[in-house]
Amino acid sequence: MLEIRNLKCYYGRIRALSGVSLSVDQGEVVSLIGANGSGKSTLLTAISGLLPGWRGELLFEGESLAGLPPQEVVARGISMVPEGRLIFGALSVMDNLRLGAYLRIRKRDHFGVRQDLDKVLSIFPVLKERAGQDAGTLSGGEQQMLAIGRALMAKPRLLLLDEPSMGLAPKVVKQIFSTLSMLRDEGLTILVVEQNAQAALAVADRGYVLETGRMVLTGRAADLLEDEEVKRAYLGKDYAQFTEGRA
Repeated sequence: MLEIRNLKCYYGRIRALSGVSLSVDQGEVVSLIGANGSGKSTLLTAISGLLPGWRGELLFEGESLAGLPPQEVVARGISMVPEGRLIFGALSVMDNLRLGAYLRIRKRDHFGVRQDLDKVLSIFPVLKERAGQDAGTLSGGEQQMLAIGRALMAKPRLLLLDEPSMGLAPKVVKQIFSTLSMLRDEGLTILVVEQNAQAALAVADRGYVLETGRMVLTGRAADLLEDEEVKRAYLGKDYAQFTEGRA
């Protein structure tokens, strides 16, 4: 579904990605892990059309994304949940969700939008309870649910998530990743960028490891979880506690 070949991205003269290649097949959850500053978010912003001037190939369902503005990338079927959530705090929960369906509303897909709104509220019942509440007054976990719900309202075929666990309590992180697993089971393809390697790899089919703009390791998620170098660099001493908590 998504094919990235030899992607190079720059901020001025600084190279953020150095010839990165990655693929995501339909129906997969793929995790991209790496330390802060490794280039993970840069890759997502390039896919989303928010970072122009990259070099290489970005193909979605066989067609190039080169030169497409963000709204056209969304129209093609790609939605992103950005780092830090970036919800509209002064607007209500319901208005935030409707904004996610902006392009569909313009095309008068009102029935489909209502159906998907009902689905999002069934996935995240707390958003239904908070429907008229200003989004900025939600807890961090509720805001992350809203950001995911807003992205789903665009009816994507590929969902991109940038650090969905950031700043959240472990219980909420497990809930978020359980939701991603459920969405995958329903047929949604997902690429998730995370520093929380254990959470990301636990729900993924495959994983990639990015270091200072270069892809250094790839494989089945289950194999990466057992890789000694990955354990040392990204999983840390809390890994055993995390896996025991999931058992």
